[in-house]
Formats: sequence, structure tokens, C-alpha cells
Amino acid sequence: MHARTFRSILRSTALAGAVTGTLAWAPAASALSAEPTPSTTATETPDEAGGVAITKKDPAGDVMQGASFLLLDATGQETATGKTDAQGKLAFSDLTPGVYRLKETASGGPLHEVAADQDVIVTPGATAPVTVIDPFKPAHVTLKADSKTGTLLPGSTVNIGSGDKTLLTLTTGPKGTASGELPVSSRKTEFWVKQIKAPGGYDLYKPAKTFTAGPGAPVTVTVTNTKTATTTKPTPTEKPADKPTDTPSTPTDKPTQNAAVGSKPNPTATDKPDTESSLVPSADGTESASPKAPAGSLAHTGADATPWILGGAGVLLVGGIGAVATARRRTNSEPVQDENTETN
Repeated sequence: MHARTFRSILRSTALAGAVTGTLAWAPAASALSAEPTPSTTATETPDEAGGVAITKKDPAGDVMQGASFLLLDATGQETATGKTDAQGKLAFSDLTPGVYRLKETASGGPLHEVAADQDVIVTPGATAPVTVIDPFKPAHVTLKADSKTGTLLPGSTVNIGSGDKTLLTLTTGPKGTASGELPVSSRKTEFWVKQIKAPGGYDLYKPAKTFTAGPGAPVTVTVTNTKTATTTKPTPTEKPADKPTDTPSTPTDKPTQNAAVGSKPNPTATDKPDTESSLVPSADGTESASPKAPAGSLAHTGADATPWILGGAGVLLVGGIGAVATARRRTNSEPVQDENTETN
């Protein structure tokens, strides 16, 4: 009996210990069940984050090393910075999803400008690829318009372009020059120049000139114009100096021969008197009233003195005849004296 009683007591004690132990661990197990939340959150964070992968190139397609970038969040706060490596690569990781502002602060080369700012969208669990192309620095172009003598001319307008595109239009000012920034697409770009308006008084320069320019390099383009040809020709109202200005005298300007005595001067005669004319005696001994002008004499001008000369000659002739007749009558009327009588 005693043995059975002892075994029963042992069994009761073991059962009681088992129940007691189960109840003692129960609170500890419930306390540990609230701990896994932080650890679960930590493992999910990489899957929710995102990133940005930058590739830097120039317009020719060459990768660029040493370009500096700055990443700003939606509030404008700096999130990350860095420079591109030898392959032109730069990556920003562990970024909270959202919209970011990517800003280039240095191009990393003396021939390139920095690219414009751009927005980048970061999505959970993904890396956003971004290719940034830095433009070449523009070439500085100086335009000159001059004449054949080298004089600078204002008012010359030209177009400058590459291929089939016009990139720049310049017009020379009062000093005959103009300047501007010409965008270039490679380290050595070929351009054309075409004049679309010539300076005043000059012909348009029709051929197209070409030149090459590099990033940031200065270049001078000169367009030479010639004077308009019409400026050297006489105006329509002017007559050539080697042509006579007056028409020659017509034959009607010559004096009329065999004019009657006492007739009026020829109204068509000029004002120059004929001083070399002479009288021609007629067959009957009288003087002809028609003066004989020497060959090649000039046309008579003004009043003709021939009638007055003829009148005066007639008076003298009559007077002379009368004087001769009187002398003869006197001679005939005188008595003839005998020489003997006179001597006695």
C-alpha cells in the first residue's frame, strides 16, 4: 500500500510540475510575439527604395569624365552629389520614391557648357536611367563687310548656317561690323555665309562663302562688295562730251546773190557783215549792182552796206563827169591868141 501511495504522489507531483511550467512560460511567449515588426520592416526597405543612374556625353557621342551633379528632393534639399567616372557614369541609390531635381554644376571640360536642369522620377525598386548631353560652347563670330578698297560698310545682312539650317543672322552696324554666338555641333564644324542684303550703293554678293569653327573659338568672316555699276554711268539727261551740242547752219543761211540795188538785206542772213565783197562792172560800162562775194565767205549778218556804197559811187561818178564837161566848155570858149600879137 505504501508503495502505491508513493507512486501516486510522484505522479501527482510530476503532473502539477508540468502544468505549472506551462503556465510560467506562457507570458514570456506572448511578449516575444510583438518583437518581429521592426525586423520585418528592415528587410522590406531595399525593395521600396529606388535610384538614379547617370550617363554623361557630349554632342559627338563621347563620354565625359569629371562632370559634377547635384540631386535635390521635392523640397529643394540636397539629397546626393557626385562626379562621373572614366566611363561617364554616376549612380545615386537608396532614394525614397518621388520626384527629384538633377542639376549639373560643372561640365568637366573646357569646350562644353553645363546641361539644363531636369526632373527625375524615382519609383520603388527601380533605377531611373538618365543620359545628360553637354552642348559645346558656341563659337564667337565677327562679321565684316567692306568694299574693294577696304572701307567698312554698314547695312550688310548675312545668314550663317550649317547644312540646310540657318543658325544666325547678322547685320553690320555704323562701323561696318557685327558679332554673335554661333552654336557648334562638333569640335570642327563647317558653316556657310550668304549675303541677303547689300549695303546701299553696292551690288549683292551672290556666292556663298564657307568657313570652319570650333567650340568657344573666335572666327572672323568678311564679305566684300563692289559698287553698283550705274553709279559710274552718265544720267540719261546728260550728253556725251565728244558730241556736238549744236546743229550746223543750214544752206539758207548763205546770202542771196544778184540782189537788186537798194533791196533790203536778206532776212535769213546772220549779223556778221561781209567786208570782202566787191563790185563787178557790167558789159555796158555801168557797174553791176550785184556784189560778188568771195568763195567760202561767211553769211551776211546785220544790215547790208552795199546800197549805200553804190549810191555814193554813183554820186561821185556823176560829179566827175560834170566836172570834165565843164572843163571842156571853158577850153573851147577861150579865144586863140597869136603869139606875134602877144610879143608885140
